Amino acid sequence: MNPVVLIAEELAPAAIEVLAHDFDVRHVDGTDRSALLSALADADAVIVRSATQIDAEAIAAAPRLKVVARAGVGLDNVEVPAATARGVMVVNAPTSNIVSAAEQAVALLLAVARNTASASAALKAGEWKRSKYTGVEIQGKTVGVVGLGRIGVLFASRIAAFGTRLIAYDPYIQPARAAQLGVRLVGLEELLRESDFISIHLPKTPETVGLIGEKELAIVKPGVRIVNAARGGLVDEQALADAIAEGRVGGAGVDVYSKEPCTSSPLFAFDNVVATPHLGASTHEAQDKAGLAVAKSVKLALQGEFVPDAVNVQAGGVVAEDVRPLLPLAEKLGRAFTAVAGGIAASVTVEVRGEVVDHDVSVLKLAATKGLFSSVVEEQVTYVNAPHLAAERGVEVTLATQDETAEHPNLVTVRGALPDGRTVSVSGTVTSAGARDVIKLTEVDGFAVEIGAEGILVFLRYADRPGVVGTVGTLLGEAGVNIAAMQVARREAGGETLMSLTVDQALGADLLTSAAESIGATAASAADLRDE
Repeated sequence: MNPVVLIAEELAPAAIEVLAHDFDVRHVDGTDRSALLSALADADAVIVRSATQIDAEAIAAAPRLKVVARAGVGLDNVEVPAATARGVMVVNAPTSNIVSAAEQAVALLLAVARNTASASAALKAGEWKRSKYTGVEIQGKTVGVVGLGRIGVLFASRIAAFGTRLIAYDPYIQPARAAQLGVRLVGLEELLRESDFISIHLPKTPETVGLIGEKELAIVKPGVRIVNAARGGLVDEQALADAIAEGRVGGAGVDVYSKEPCTSSPLFAFDNVVATPHLGASTHEAQDKAGLAVAKSVKLALQGEFVPDAVNVQAGGVVAEDVRPLLPLAEKLGRAFTAVAGGIAASVTVEVRGEVVDHDVSVLKLAATKGLFSSVVEEQVTYVNAPHLAAERGVEVTLATQDETAEHPNLVTVRGALPDGRTVSVSGTVTSAGARDVIKLTEVDGFAVEIGAEGILVFLRYADRPGVVGTVGTLLGEAGVNIAAMQVARREAGGETLMSLTVDQALGADLLTSAAESIGATAASAADLRDE
C-alpha cells in the first residue's frame, strides 16, 4: 500500500501532481477538528497552511506520521517539540514567499507615502480632493531597514532603486556584508532618529516582541512613516496609534497584527494608515512555490532521504551533490555496525575520508546515528530523533575527517568502543555503475571485504578450516534460505576468518544460532540493509 499523504488545506495543483504518482493523496478540511483527527489515523504525512492546528493531540492521533509540512514560512500552528519527541519531521517552505513579502512592504511604503488607499476610498465615495491627499516623494529620503535577513535584503535592494539612502539595524550581520549591500549599519536609536521611512523585517521572538513601543516612538524623526509587513507584535499597535494621533508619526503601512484575524484596531481610525489583512504571502506565485517546495520535501521524507528544509533536524541545510550519495552509505554502516557489535556502543566516531570533506559532511554523522538505532528501539528512528536517542542512551557520536584515502576516492567508517572495551569498525564506499550508485562494504571489524551493502547480510566469524562454506550452504539450503552472495576473508591460513553472506530472507534467531554452532563460530550476526 502506498504511503498516505493527507492534504488539510488548499494546495496548488502542481504540488498535488508531484505526490499523486507515488502516494495515496487524501483531502480533509483541517479546520474540522474531528474530521482531521480521524483522517490522521492513516496518514504518513500531512500538509497544512495556517488554518490547521497540528498540536500534540493531532500528532498522537497519527501513529504512522513521519512528516508534517507547512506550505509557508511560519510554524505557529505546528507544535514542533511534540513532533520532534515522536521523531516526526517538520518541514516548511522558508523561501517561498520572500519576494512577495518584500514587494508587499514596498507596496505599503509607496501607498503610505502617496496616501493611495484613502484617496481611492474618497474618490469612490464621490469626493475629488486632490490637495487633501498630497503625498511625499521617497527619492533622496532615508529609509531605515530593521532586520537584514532574506526579506530585508530584498526590500533594501528594491527600495534603493528609488534613489534612497539606506541605513539598517541588525546586530547579527557584519558591517562588511551590509556595505556590500549598499547599507550603513547603525544602532536602533540612530535609525529611529534619522529615518524618514522605517520598514520592519524581523522574526517574532521574545527579544523582538514590542521592539518598537512608546519609548522608541518618542524619539523618531517627526513625520516618519512606518511599515510592518513582518510579524504582528513587533510594533506596539496602541503606541503607534498614539504617535500617529499626536502627529509624531506621519503614517503607517500595516499588514500584520498581534492577534489575527484582526478586524478591530486603534490603527484603523486613521486615513494615513494603510491596513491589509496579512497579505505578505498572498500571491499566486508564493502559494505555488510553497506548495511545490513542501510537496518535494514530503516526497523526500517518505522515501527516507534527507530533507534540507526540515526545521527540527540538527544538520539542516543544503547537502552538497558530492555528499548526497554517501547518506544511505552512512546509514547502512550504522546498521551494520550495531549488528556486528551486538549492541549499543559507548562512543562512536564517524570517519569520513577523501575529496568529499571539502564540503560540509556533518549530515553523514546524523545519517550514521539514525542507522545505529534503527534495529534496537521500538519507535521509528528518523533524522529528527536520532540525536535524542543517542543522548538518551549516553552514546557520544563524533565526526572525524581526513582529505586523503588510500584506495577509494571517498571512504566512510563507523568505529565505536563497546562497554566491554572492544573496538568495532565497519567501512564502506560508493562507486558508480552506469547510471546508478553502488554501495558496498570494504571492511568489517578489521577484515577487508568487498560486498554489496544491500539486502540481509549475515556475518560469521570462525577458525579457518576446510568444509565450512559447504556446511553453511547446506544448512541454509535445507532451511529454504537462498544465498545471493558470499565472501570469505581471512588474515592468514588457519587463522580467524569472517564469512559474509547476502541472503534473500531474514534468518530467525534459531537458524542463525544453528549456523554458528555448526561451524563453531565465535560470533554471528545479521544486518538488515534493505532500503526502507
